[in-house]
Parts: sequence; structure tokens; C-alpha cells
Amino acid sequence: MIPNQWYAVLSSSEVRRGRPVGAVRFGRRLVFWRDEEDNVACLDGTCCHRGADLAAGRVEGGHVHCPFHGLRYAADGRVVAIPANGLEAEVPENFRVRPWLAVDAFGFIWVFYGKPADAPDDLPMFEEFRGDFPYAERYEVWDVHYSRAIENQLDVIHLPFVHPNTIGRGHKTLVNGPVTEWDDETLTFYVKNEPDCGQTPQTADEIENWWELNSLQYRVPNLWQNRIADDLRVMAAFAPVDDERTKIYLRLYQRMVKAPVLRGLVCAAGNVANGVILHQDRRVVLTQRPKKTELQMGENLLRGDKPVLEFRSRREELKKAAERR
Repeated sequence: MIPNQWYAVLSSSEVRRGRPVGAVRFGRRLVFWRDEEDNVACLDGTCCHRGADLAAGRVEGGHVHCPFHGLRYAADGRVVAIPANGLEAEVPENFRVRPWLAVDAFGFIWVFYGKPADAPDDLPMFEEFRGDFPYAERYEVWDVHYSRAIENQLDVIHLPFVHPNTIGRGHKTLVNGPVTEWDDETLTFYVKNEPDCGQTPQTADEIENWWELNSLQYRVPNLWQNRIADDLRVMAAFAPVDDERTKIYLRLYQRMVKAPVLRGLVCAAGNVANGVILHQDRRVVLTQRPKKTELQMGENLLRGDKPVLEFRSRREELKKAAERR
């Protein structure tokens, strides 16, 4: 994990008012709920008394109540009442669990992985998705570390082999470049693949007008998008469950069709097609070993793997920077 980052970890629709929701993220069991003002709270989800799952309890008065003995937790992780001692009795200081900063924005629940004092005000959502850009969403869990799932979306070599009847049509096995560039914490890479007719692949420096090519982006720490057109994008958030599981939230954004009903149908149909492509990826990615990737891991990388290497290098830099703080 890259410390001191806001991670998109749930869809906003998964946390509703009136009941707590449990989810494993960052290898920890967490509980989420909404207060009367619809603000989202997040705590370590195991009761500090006897280890019950707080997500199996209930929400009342802005607090989450343990299902086992009724202990009431506030959003800052403190137990504010222990029914067995009397609701007005003082609660010992050690009755608390870890609180997590959580925010609901842009259709995601974001959690800050790090010390609250280090949390930046801004969230790492792509700028184009911060306004009115309709989307349809689907999600599923893959049995791989989030680094493997992200790297699959940075891989420009695999398309004709994994997706021969969808986005990899045309047998474009030869990879030119690719061109990569960083802007703040966003990596953009430009794809120019073509059929192999015996020509020598171009280096990134040899590609002319590369900015006009189809481009994709990775945004630190766990977002990705395919910029198909100004009004058509595919976006994904890779929520880290633990070292061997990732929950992928896949969205199709489109605003070419304006009529609300038809627009919804187009988004839904497009997301079904994206699901087919995602499952083509899944079939192969689940076979990769190890399930988690690092900068140095004994692989023989190719020039076309440059976006993957850029991701690994930046991830390593940010992890080491956090250790030095």
C-alpha cells in the first residue's frame, strides 16, 4: 500500500442510512455508516470488548451499536456508552477502536490510509468526473493484489492475445513506444500498436504527433481511465481488500446521448460490454504469480512494459517517501 493517500474503497450506493456496512479494506475489517446529516463514518469494525463484528449491529443517534452487548461507538472511535454499566456511567478511556477519515464524493466512499494530520483536502478523482458526467457502474472481486489488477490496465502488449474478438481486434501485435508522461500524480500513456509487417517498432522519441493517439491514465493511488473520446470514458477504481483480493469498480461515463432514459440504457449496455472485456482480463490475471507486484521481482520486462514500470517506480518512490517522514 502507498501510505498517506485517499483511496476509493466503496461505491456510495453501498453505504445507506439506517444500517452499518462491513467491508475488508487494507487487510482490516472496517465498518461504515451514515449519520443523520448523511456524513459517512468509518471505524475498525471489531468491537474492543469481545471482538464482535460491528457491521452486524445497528445505527441509532449517529452511533453504531455493537450487536453483542450494545456498546455504542461514535465516529471518532470512542465508546460513548456501555449499557451493562449504565448508560450514564463514565466509559474507560481504553474502550475505543481506530477511526478512519472517510468522505463521500463523486459516487465513491474515500478512506485516507495514513495519519489524519497528513490528509490533503483534495481527493484524487480525475477532473472530468467531478461534474455532470453520467455513468453506469458494476463491481466484482478478483483474487489478486490491487497492484496486479492495476498493472493489467497499464499493459499495452496483451490486447491482441487476451481480447482478440473485442478491443484487441486487428492483430496489432507490434508495439511502438509507448509514450508516457507524468502530470502531478497522473500517468498518461499513449498507445500506437499495429500489425507486424516486418517493420522495426518505433521508439517513443520517434513517434510523431503522439498526443493525438488514444491515451489512458493512471491516477495515484488506485484509479484508471481509458479516454476513448471527450464524451466517452471507461474508468475503474481498484479497492485494496487485502494482499490477495481486490474489488474493482468499473464505470462507463458517457454524455453523447442526452435523453435521460436513453442515456441510461446506453450506459448500462456499454457497461455490459465492458464486463465482457474485464472477464477476458480476469481469466489471465488470476494465473499470474506472485499475486502482488514490486519494483524488483525477477521479471524480464519489455520496452512496451514502460507504463507498468512507471507505475511500479512511482509506487516505490511514494512508499519510501512515506517511510522517511
